Amino acid sequence: MKKILFSIAVIAGLLILAGCTSGDDASSGDSITGVEWQWQSLTNQSANETTDVPNPSDYTITFNEDGTFEGKADCNNIAGSWSDDSGFSITVGPSTMAFCGEASLDTQYVNLLSNVAAGGPDGSGGLALETAGGAERMLFVE
Repeated sequence: MKKILFSIAVIAGLLILAGCTSGDDASSGDSITGVEWQWQSLTNQSANETTDVPNPSDYTITFNEDGTFEGKADCNNIAGSWSDDSGFSITVGPSTMAFCGEASLDTQYVNLLSNVAAGGPDGSGGLALETAGGAERMLFVE
């Protein structure tokens, strides 16, 4: 009888531990945090046109577990906060505002980030961020 009770206690303990570790990591953003993501492409869904970003390493974002982020928008540094509680949102805060050149995508990048409404892992090791209604989709790689 003691062996049966001990076995039940062990199984119950394992089930409790499994419940504690099998949380929704993707929905809490844990799977995207701590990675320097590089902006690879932008897809305009209505026109079905994808544009590759010429220098992905110039357009980065790193999500921190505390709900903040930092990154680069070409020659400018950006920072702010993010949340995935109700959809996905990014609030761009302090940033440098240097002129990066006529060909720079810095302003477009910051505007897109400010309008993100959905996002998360893309299923192939990347990150996808979309504006409202999926109108524009940004793809990022590590």
